[in-house]
Amino acid sequence: MSREGVLAVLRGVASALTIPQIADELGVHPNTVRFHLDTLVTEGRVERVEPDRGRPGRPPLMFRAVRGMDPGGTRRYRVLAEILTSALAGDRNASAKALEAGRAWARRVTGPTRKAPGAQQSITRLVELLDDLGFAPQRREAHGQEQIGLRHCPFLELAQDRSAVVCPIHLGLMQGALAAWRAPVTVERLDPFVEPDLCLAHLASSVVAS
Repeated sequence: MSREGVLAVLRGVASALTIPQIADELGVHPNTVRFHLDTLVTEGRVERVEPDRGRPGRPPLMFRAVRGMDPGGTRRYRVLAEILTSALAGDRNASAKALEAGRAWARRVTGPTRKAPGAQQSITRLVELLDDLGFAPQRREAHGQEQIGLRHCPFLELAQDRSAVVCPIHLGLMQGALAAWRAPVTVERLDPFVEPDLCLAHLASSVVAS
């Protein structure tokens, strides 16, 4: 008997049940039910119900399943991403739309700054953002130009099949973040897979709006 069994019993009835009632339904000891209920309540999948205090004696603890989709259920975000990227890839302006989508997302999640940062501070903040997103970024320099190497792609399988969509999104989110910060630098281009484990973001000066 598992906690999913306890949850199934509670979902199968319209009213709240006591621990002994659940135990009888499953044919197990009440302590086993109590153990699983504690976890289900903590996860937000089951809730305690205020007992009827109009009856004499100590009222029993009662529980019912939280109505709604199970927050502990399986997720298939990759399937969703594949559906969306496949649909966008069929558009004539797929790369341009993907680029703008990345910019818009970055502007939304980063937000503006009160004071425009300097170039080095901006690059540092961008590296931190990319690190949080799972890109394993590294600051680099070649021929006097600053670069950011991306050693990991958090959307690797999609990028391999839909690079015309996924890579512009990555470029757009870097450009969008720097623009939101009013940084004096931008990412002028992103070279994907210059090595099997490396993509290169090329930084350049930008004109900052006052």
